Order: sequence, then C-alpha cells, then structure tokens
Amino acid sequence: MALVFQYGSNCSESQINGKERLCGDAKFLGIAETVDDFQLAFNVWSKGRACAASDIVASPGSKVWGVLYEVPDFLIDRKTAGPYKRKSLDAIEGEGTKYARHSIAVKSTDGRILKAITYRVIDPKPDLKTNIEYVRYIIEGLREHGVAEDYLTEVKSIASANNPAIALQIEQL
Repeated sequence: MALVFQYGSNCSESQINGKERLCGDAKFLGIAETVDDFQLAFNVWSKGRACAASDIVASPGSKVWGVLYEVPDFLIDRKTAGPYKRKSLDAIEGEGTKYARHSIAVKSTDGRILKAITYRVIDPKPDLKTNIEYVRYIIEGLREHGVAEDYLTEVKSIASANNPAIALQIEQL
C-alpha cells in the first residue's frame, strides 16, 4: 500500500473515490501538514475542470495541510493499473504531463514524520484563475477530515487572491 498526500480537490472523498477515479480504494488515514515550507497555489490549467488546479510551491514559513490516503500499490502507476482495467492515480493526476510524482515528508497529527507520494506541477503558469467548484472540493474535503478552520481561512484567502471575482462565494464556503 502506498501512502498518498492530497492537498487539492482529492481531499474530498467524493472526488478521489468517485467511479471515474479510485472507486473507493483510497482509504482515509488522517490529516497531515508538510514538513518543508510550502503554500497552496493555483498554477496549472485543468481542461476537465476549466480552471486553474492546485499545486504546492516553496514558501518560507508556510505549511500545507492535506489528507493522507492509503492506496493499493497497483493503482499508482498506469502500467500496473491497466491490466485490471482501472485508472491509476498517475493518470488521474496527469503525471508526466501536468504533474510529477514526488516523495514528500509530512507530519501527522500525532507528530510522526511520514514519507508519502504527492504530485507537483511540472510547468507552473502565472495568471490562471481557479473556480468556485474546484475551491469547494478543497474546502469541503479538508473540513470533512477535520483540518483546522484557520488553515481553511488561509486556503480561502489564497483562492480569493487568485480569483477575486469569486471571493464572496469563497467566503461563504
């Protein structure tokens, strides 16, 4: 089983475990924050969502909270998921085209430092705008797993700065 750290729309169980994704095979383990300093960003275009999707970028003094899932090893790589006629996490994340799979150190709520898989944008682009539906998945996913409201406020602030046209809607999440 692979330990996977999700910080974007896949924080939401309905997203990561939907029938077009992992079909219930991602098992929630807990929440964690990055050990290294990162901040959430919206810097890659998602054709499927028609908006900027999330990334984590180096940012001194900042941490990103996310959700830890346990995912069967065979569902990580396209080559191993294919024979089972399943979609891999690499395919879902756009590994190799939009994102690259990385190992990341995260700190669980009980203080343990864990190594997990995460995905980071290969070629970040400035001036892309996210949308309310995408931000809603992030906020609701983090909230359903118990991430502190002060971090949710930070996510809302980052998303509002990214797309001021939806700031009032974000505030209501």
